[in-house]
Amino acid sequence: MTGIKRDKSGRWKVLIVALTALLLSPAGVHAEEEDATSDMAIARNLAVFNSLYKELNTFYVDTINARKSIETAINAMLDDIDPYTEYIPAKQQEDFMTISTGEYGGIGSVIMERKGEVYISEPYEGSPAARAGLKAGDKIVMIDGDSVSGWGNKKVSEHLKGQPSTKLRVVVERPYTEGTLTFDITREKINVNPVPYYGVIRGNIGYIGLNTFSQKSADAVREALTELRANKAVKMIALDLRGNGGGLLESAVQIVGMFVPKGTQVLQTRGRNKQQEKTYKTTQEPIDTEIPLVVMIDGGSASSAEIVAGSLQDLDRAVRVGARSFGKGLVQTTRTLPYEGLLKVTISKYYIPSGRLIQAIDYSHRNPDGTVARIPDSLTTVFHTANGREVRDGGGITPDVKIDYPQINRLIYNIISDNWAFDFGTKYAAEHESIGRAEDFEITDSIYEQFKASIDPTQFKYDKVCEEGLKSLRKVAEAEGYMNDSTKAQFDALEKLLKHNLNHDLDVHREEIAKILAGEILRRYYYQRGDAIAQLKGDETVDAVEKIVNTPGEWERILCRGKR
Repeated sequence: MTGIKRDKSGRWKVLIVALTALLLSPAGVHAEEEDATSDMAIARNLAVFNSLYKELNTFYVDTINARKSIETAINAMLDDIDPYTEYIPAKQQEDFMTISTGEYGGIGSVIMERKGEVYISEPYEGSPAARAGLKAGDKIVMIDGDSVSGWGNKKVSEHLKGQPSTKLRVVVERPYTEGTLTFDITREKINVNPVPYYGVIRGNIGYIGLNTFSQKSADAVREALTELRANKAVKMIALDLRGNGGGLLESAVQIVGMFVPKGTQVLQTRGRNKQQEKTYKTTQEPIDTEIPLVVMIDGGSASSAEIVAGSLQDLDRAVRVGARSFGKGLVQTTRTLPYEGLLKVTISKYYIPSGRLIQAIDYSHRNPDGTVARIPDSLTTVFHTANGREVRDGGGITPDVKIDYPQINRLIYNIISDNWAFDFGTKYAAEHESIGRAEDFEITDSIYEQFKASIDPTQFKYDKVCEEGLKSLRKVAEAEGYMNDSTKAQFDALEKLLKHNLNHDLDVHREEIAKILAGEILRRYYYQRGDAIAQLKGDETVDAVEKIVNTPGEWERILCRGKR
């Protein structure tokens, strides 16, 4: 969720410092010792802040924007607590509710801003935008007769959204098409699909990709799981939670309940008082408690995704494959504030069935400079799963089968961030009316050469990390007196080796780039589903899952089944 934009001007620094000092320091501005959490201390500090602001408003040389300054002070205070406690003013609550419910009124399209212009990034499959004919790459120029020049992403989004059944007119410029195109669209209630793709992969794996935990997630997973179980070829279910940042806790409990007996404890929450202490158990009859289950995770799997992965690990119901998860063991709720504001506040920590807390960072114990750090593995505690396997707290969910994901290199980062792949996908779709089945599509040598030719070397921006690092090292060597003829020759040779050659680099990284291109192209014809199909090809995590399902007894061995 996007929080309030912090005002970085020096004008409001006094407010930030004042509020954080008054409300967070042990004794506020008073020298005498007192409990900083007492009602008296809170009342005193609030009174001082109120008086301070009134004095500023009265005597400061320029006019003070009350809303901006107070919001800046609020956010400075909340930043010192944890990243998940946020103030949400009325104007931002629509986005918050969209994340929570997966629903909003609009045309059903993702937009992006490039150099001050707003483009259609992707219409959702089956949405009013898709049915009307809007395509990825369309530049929005007018909405309901008003030019959108200078509007930016936020304002365009506000005008595209609206009450269902209301109409709007969108005018776009389409690449490789002369003139403008006009679309009359009726807004609808848009349900963002939390499972953009599910199906049978590698011949016998029932794959379910879940990208968020909203009110619709459990129903979507249930539908996918029911259909996949009916396929006799399916020998294992793979629930993909990679990149899933979480969402509703209750949704996570419901999904776990599809794989374990009714009444199974999934987690406990503990807060400052009894009101935050709660035990969550599954409440519905499961769909399948025996089919082999694998959960795929990575560093982007957090919160509710970790509840699912961690509880199924503790219960020895599923094997985890991938990389260590993010490590968010905190629970938030919302509290109403005056003038339709909301406070999203951390109220408790959750503990999964083994009794462990997987929170990786203790925000209540900061370094002297205010920074926080992950809990080192040496300070974690051993817990045990239902079958007696060792698991640890304090650092996310450690997978049973580890995959070492490579870091994205600078070339690929720039291809994505500067929209080279996106623009090529748009160009390819403009030149090809259809491409056949998504499962059969591949980036051929011919297509890849077309992509290379589409890149203007003079416009391609390299992040010259190696070259700049070598320059710095050369200067240090000179300053330290190590530079002689021999050393200089070695530096010169290394400089030649590290100098970028775009054509060569594109060939070296062809495999990774080809997957990105395939995803972009398939999105033009098959939306998110097409991109998912492209990314699953040659996926090393899926390779590991395939090895488990095709090795007799391997799933049971990892979970120590039969050794209770």
